[in-house]
Amino acid sequence: MWTWQAQALSEGAVGDIESEWAMLRSAIVKAAVTSCSYKVTGAGRGGNPRTRWWTPGVRGAFRLKKEAYRSWLVCGSREAADRYRLAKRAAAETVAEAKTRAWEEFGEAMEEDFWLAPRKFWQTVRRLRGSRRQLAHTVLGVRGELLTSPGAIIRRWKEYFREFLNPANTYPQGGTESGDQEVDHPISGAEVAEVLKQLPGSGALGADEICPGYLKALDVVGHSWLRRLCNIAWTSGAVPLDWQTGVVVPIF
Repeated sequence: MWTWQAQALSEGAVGDIESEWAMLRSAIVKAAVTSCSYKVTGAGRGGNPRTRWWTPGVRGAFRLKKEAYRSWLVCGSREAADRYRLAKRAAAETVAEAKTRAWEEFGEAMEEDFWLAPRKFWQTVRRLRGSRRQLAHTVLGVRGELLTSPGAIIRRWKEYFREFLNPANTYPQGGTESGDQEVDHPISGAEVAEVLKQLPGSGALGADEICPGYLKALDVVGHSWLRRLCNIAWTSGAVPLDWQTGVVVPIF
């Protein structure tokens, strides 16, 4: 998998930070899919819920209802309104029939497979319960108090990121000479290996579709490629856009 990366490393050509990162990210994701495969969870294709009753017939009924609604908005006639009401009623009836049929098939599956029936039943219960769970729009304040109003929550997030992105200068005085020497010193392979060793073995995918476990599994060529990328970022003072994107999850 690393053939073309090894060749580029031997040639020593250095591109811009975005192109270098795009090449490395593509290789890592491709290798992960080839080695581990992948599984789609949650919503299905197109953002539609992955449920048994969401059949082609239901999708067609909803498509007709949307088309009738758009036609009604355009012309606004009584005939268009009647067509929309009929399409809306037909879509609701189609959904009701599909849901009834899905539950009947679910009950038949429970009866046929006695040993796995309890497991399937509770999996379905947990999935339905999780889909209806509402997020708690609350955060903790500076003193640990619970903030519930939207204005207080927004102000707290602003305070948090203002402190996080603008840390106090804690560098000792008279350390400029040592700092200049560190800037001129390139990042070594040992430093990269030490940082990768400290990464957690598990974790969710980021915006770049790479989890910490992917980086921990890099071989020697992968380490060299990552060190090369870090040195480009270190000397140029720029990082890829993916590295600047994060997901904020308020957990307390």
